[in-house]
Amino acid sequence: MRWLDLVVLVGYLVVVAVTGLRLAGRQRTSSGYFVGDGHLPWWAVAFSVVATETSVLTVISVPGGAYGGQGFGNVELALGYVIGRVVVAFALIPLYKRGGFVSAYQYLGSRFGPVLQGLASVAFLTTRLLAEGVRLFASAIPIKLLLEEFGLHTGFRAVILGVTLATVAYTYLGGIAAVIWTDAIQMGLYLGGAVLAIAVLSAQVGGAGYARALRAGKFALFDTDFGLAHVLTSPFALPTAIVGGAVFAMASHGCDQLIVQRILATRSLRDGQKAMIASGLFVTLQFAAFSLAGALLWSRNHGKSFKELGLTSTDGLYPQFILHGLPVVVSGLLVAGIVGAAMGSLSAALNSMANSTVADIVRGFSRRTPSDRSLLTLARATTLVWAALMALFACAFSTSSGNVYLTALTITGYTYGALLGAFLLGRIVRRARQPDAVVAFLATIAAMAYAVHDVRIDVPGAGGGASAALAAQWLVPLGVAVSLSVGYLVSLRRLLPDARAGAEATLAPAPAPDAAARHPTGG
Repeated sequence: MRWLDLVVLVGYLVVVAVTGLRLAGRQRTSSGYFVGDGHLPWWAVAFSVVATETSVLTVISVPGGAYGGQGFGNVELALGYVIGRVVVAFALIPLYKRGGFVSAYQYLGSRFGPVLQGLASVAFLTTRLLAEGVRLFASAIPIKLLLEEFGLHTGFRAVILGVTLATVAYTYLGGIAAVIWTDAIQMGLYLGGAVLAIAVLSAQVGGAGYARALRAGKFALFDTDFGLAHVLTSPFALPTAIVGGAVFAMASHGCDQLIVQRILATRSLRDGQKAMIASGLFVTLQFAAFSLAGALLWSRNHGKSFKELGLTSTDGLYPQFILHGLPVVVSGLLVAGIVGAAMGSLSAALNSMANSTVADIVRGFSRRTPSDRSLLTLARATTLVWAALMALFACAFSTSSGNVYLTALTITGYTYGALLGAFLLGRIVRRARQPDAVVAFLATIAAMAYAVHDVRIDVPGAGGGASAALAAQWLVPLGVAVSLSVGYLVSLRRLLPDARAGAEATLAPAPAPDAAARHPTGG
């Protein structure tokens, strides 16, 4: 009966692409292609934001983390993310909406100049190419395993190519509108699948199963170990989750074109703010649902380790339950939800990268304004180029080893602090100009490269002189501190000419009085 699941999976991919295109319509302007002419409902945009930041790894790793000992730590992280999104909603979104921008980095262009705008865009494009390439490869891992369950044995490269082609089919024609509508459908599917899994697991384990998971700490929400080394290295320590998570969300949702572009597609400033805040609430509910599924899986398996279950890691627990613990067709729908999560993050990346390429680089440095038709053609062409590059990078990464989730997360540590720092520098240090901001931007990226690679913190009690890297949430605050400090210090040079001129005026001898001044009465 496995062929029925395969039919459901293929049928889902076709339906989602066709539905997305029908809802979006064929885009005929560059504004429609990039921001949907600002006519999309806020709730669909909120769903799209959630789907954009939710990769396959989120769907499978959050239940595995709850199973393995993290409890509801991801919900704790989401609370910090909500705080950061509230700040973004009221501090940054008004800048974008009132400026009529289609790219977040157009604000930097209006505040500092085209050089910083282009530099920020290049940083974003490089980060997205690397991070999304890694995520695309990571998405191929569970998809390949799931297809093998259906009797289809294929390589990683074939899976990567298949997912990329299916995603490009609707992204190329429908633009951001198709991306947002398909994202909304895909989020509903994988989140609905989690609710269905919880219902099935609840029936299997009963009240005793909930009590067993509660006693084992599977519902623990807050990590209250305030040891300095723990706070600096653990993503689940309470200060790291709340403070570091809030600043991280300010960068990821306020300065990353991947997310900002969706907010710019809303109908008004108020709708954009509602979409941003609602996305944080939806993510919190999503993390809670997947964490609960993991806790109930632990009760169902009576606390057996993943090795005892014949798995290589806890990430295989949720897919295994989908395939072997649910009825045929239902399991096919949930597998489709996992594939949909991969397509959602990929389509969002492709459209936002095309947007930034055209809006920040081509238009920013073009001596003459291209026609709208030319921009639309270029937008579609760059979508294909970025899709090809991302697939090539993902295929190349398939020959390497390492933790792909941590790799993708660490990549953002290089640039998020520099990007958020540039926005804050423009708002806080009024005398800062483009040269100051460019120096601060480059200095921050250099400092973060050192922090990511070389900063290690000793962890007491770990034994063997163990050390760990800074938690990803602290990389952004560190980068912002470097950016603001360097930008402020460099901007001080503008005070030197004024101070020198003032000093020269003070030390200069007073002019000799003229005759009239000496003899005001004339004799």
